[in-house]
Amino acid sequence: MVNIGYHTARFQGKINRYLYQAKIGKIVDFSIKNTQKVAIRVYAFSCERDLAEQVASIRSFLTNIGIPEKFNVISDGSYTDLSCQLLRRIHPCVDVIPINQFIKPDLPKCVSDYAQVHPLGKKLSALMSIPVNGATIYTDSDILFFPGGSDLVELANLDSQVCHYLPDCSNSLDGRILYEETEKLNPVNAGFILFKDELDWDFAIKRLGNLSEVPTYFTEQTIVHLTIHHNHGVPLCSEKYVMNVRDQFIYPDQFAGNTIALRHYVNDIRHKFWLNSIKKQIHTEKNFVLRNQEAQIF
Repeated sequence: MVNIGYHTARFQGKINRYLYQAKIGKIVDFSIKNTQKVAIRVYAFSCERDLAEQVASIRSFLTNIGIPEKFNVISDGSYTDLSCQLLRRIHPCVDVIPINQFIKPDLPKCVSDYAQVHPLGKKLSALMSIPVNGATIYTDSDILFFPGGSDLVELANLDSQVCHYLPDCSNSLDGRILYEETEKLNPVNAGFILFKDELDWDFAIKRLGNLSEVPTYFTEQTIVHLTIHHNHGVPLCSEKYVMNVRDQFIYPDQFAGNTIALRHYVNDIRHKFWLNSIKKQIHTEKNFVLRNQEAQIF
């Protein structure tokens, strides 16, 4: 039997994204009503392919969390000059930094080698290069922020130097660099991290250096998982900071709403990024009104 709800959601998500992409030059110029400043620096890592998601993610953060000291988009090198200009037009706090100008020059060779063979190796090198001077957030471009994220500012303002991480809903780890069964517990999703201090990466990077095979898709997340637990990271509330694919095969987004802080729309549910969740998100901006029928993309 054909799952009509699932296929309809995927089709609608595809159309909504297409229309958003088509109007992105106007969307980046819609003003952000929220003027509350938050003492946080934000970093995201993305590429030209994900421009639409990156724009929507940034706007959702500024609207629902606040205006950070800086929202830095680390480009993997594929963003065009035009796309960089579009991102900067969202708000004065937004900047784009090419990865070759951002990463630390003294990263371990195994990390640099990983970056040469896989895009997530580049992401790992970016994560390890993020300067942490006070509350600092890393976020993937496929994360939307919602009104329930006010406690994120409270966490950022705490005196505690502990790192907070997004709990994963499955064990998406590279078992080749896990030496004990207990290391699989409490899986970390590398899409969102709240840093309060520099992390000690050496423990996990030694595992990467000892890996005789080629690092793969989940190697980066496993390095982050090991590092955060080695540094005694604390999980965010999974009911408010959502990494869950349980609603993958039904039409509605079961988690989006005013009470959650964010949802990570990973590949399995990426189409839901462009469904009702973003409608609820963006419509919290009172001035986010498209003036003609053609531009009614949601």
